[in-house]
Amino acid sequence: MSSPIEDLHTVRDYLRYVSSRFADSPLYFGHGTDNVWDESVQLVMRSLHLPLENNTLFLDARLTREERALILERMQRRIDDRVPLAYLLGEAWFMGLPFHVDERVLVPRSPLGELIQGGLQPWLGNKPVGRILDLCTGSGCIGIAAASVFEDAEVDLADISTDALDVAAVNIDYHEVGDRVSTVRADVFDGLEGRYDVILSNPPYVDADDIADMPAEYGHEPELGLAAGRDGLDIAHRILARAADYLNPGGLLIVEVGNSWVALQEAYPDMPFTWLEFENGGDGVFLLTAEDLH
Repeated sequence: MSSPIEDLHTVRDYLRYVSSRFADSPLYFGHGTDNVWDESVQLVMRSLHLPLENNTLFLDARLTREERALILERMQRRIDDRVPLAYLLGEAWFMGLPFHVDERVLVPRSPLGELIQGGLQPWLGNKPVGRILDLCTGSGCIGIAAASVFEDAEVDLADISTDALDVAAVNIDYHEVGDRVSTVRADVFDGLEGRYDVILSNPPYVDADDIADMPAEYGHEPELGLAAGRDGLDIAHRILARAADYLNPGGLLIVEVGNSWVALQEAYPDMPFTWLEFENGGDGVFLLTAEDLH
């Protein structure tokens, strides 16, 4: 019986074959794509360093044996080991920007990208932004994306994990924003100085029940970036307790708490949370002003 590497030769061949194999496997899609076809396109095209769009020119191009072997090896790891595709490729996209990722950080997937791309409007208004904090930064994608929009702002990427900060530093260099963006080791606010005009955070917020029920793909991500106690609010409580001390007047605190938003609302019935809505999907993100916190 011949092997796929002998029978399949073109980009089109591998898109079809990978799609069929993925469709026949119990994979979970939620780390950058949400369906078999998009996952297959991303695996094949990015393994070949080809664009994800406007790529029909390449569909009938024949692949070298080395290229075919690489695609098949990554496909098999995705199926057998349930490794998220971003880790196999070493890259993920956030707000249309590429970022290096590996198993030291979560795969970027926050809806905050949509909010940042819109310049934090209408919430920010005409307020100038001089300093931004990306709290629990992981790969640095949120803070670096914010730096690309707010071109005069200085941005701190803060995390307790030195491994995560190493990845964030790679992304700072890649996007050439080292003159304005810095990494800071901090345990929530411990280790930070000064005040910010905007604090953005996608902290750990998964509760104990959800951690236990997560698909196998999540087992490759650092638990430090996911788990936040019984109700998922361990870090959110710490942020709310001290954020006012780190915001300038009129400053914004924007935090993603995902499915834990109900528990948070119940824990702070008098807090005037604004729960944001997103055109491209996602929920559980609140906004508070510095004055709300006081």
